[in-house]
Amino acid sequence: MAALNLKHLRYFWVVAKAGGIARASERLNLTPQTISGQISLFERTHGYRLFTRNGRRLELTDAGRVALNYAEEIFTLGDELEAVLRNPASGRPQPFRVGVADAVAKDMAYRLIEPAMRLADPTRIVCREGRLASLLADLSVHRLDLVIADSPMPASINVKGFSHLLGESALTFFATAPLARTLKGPFPRRLDGAPLLLPGEQAAVRPRLMRWLEAQRIRPRIVGEFDDSALLKAFGRAGAGVFAAPSAIADEVRGQYGALAIGRTDAVTEAFYAISIERRLTQPAVVAITSAARRDLFRNSGRSRAAGD
Repeated sequence: MAALNLKHLRYFWVVAKAGGIARASERLNLTPQTISGQISLFERTHGYRLFTRNGRRLELTDAGRVALNYAEEIFTLGDELEAVLRNPASGRPQPFRVGVADAVAKDMAYRLIEPAMRLADPTRIVCREGRLASLLADLSVHRLDLVIADSPMPASINVKGFSHLLGESALTFFATAPLARTLKGPFPRRLDGAPLLLPGEQAAVRPRLMRWLEAQRIRPRIVGEFDDSALLKAFGRAGAGVFAAPSAIADEVRGQYGALAIGRTDAVTEAFYAISIERRLTQPAVVAITSAARRDLFRNSGRSRAAGD
């Protein structure tokens, strides 16, 4: 097995991050031919294709995705080492690895995690997003320190862990101004027949939302379902339909997506959990997240609990 050539690995890393050889050549100040040749040599040396071509775009292979994850860690550590050598007194930032279930709104994830960045000791946040089962598997082998989810740990998953309720939020419904003008009547009746964007089937709030609509005898037109909450809001910003988000981040949704709040219900709540392998939370970043969530973000909900498998 040939020794790993870090120069070739960096070329690959820059191409993957830049999204193509042309952009990478500008960042590296090298010709596209040089970069292409060096990556081809890297692939031949180790016997794996890292990219496939789809039209004019390069896409990572399975081996390429694995290599990119390692390259991220290698060069991030290299940058940290360089910073510490320039200023030894600053110390090395401690990594805090947090997984975010893809059903959790990105705005909410930021609000929950941000307190960990304000600790006195320097902390480097490493976020991973994905399906809850996959994140819990990484948590069980200590690849993650914490998982943020919209549901407690499923009983069907054989992972030793504890679910700590951070809080619950009511739901606010949003629409663009042109779409809002077409909706007649008071809330929630104005949702009847309205185009509605739903979270995917993995989202814990979805069945509660559907039961509430049924109880209100409201039948909207379901025009889209999205596993990714950011993509759902992007469609909402384009006026494709009404969408719901936690009331705790209503101001962020209005500002970022230019949407109007057309109504709110306390009858449907979305819960958020911090899942850890420890029953008693002691890691400073985790304590900062849970304390700030309960004190500030969900201050109207004082409930918390820890439940383990």
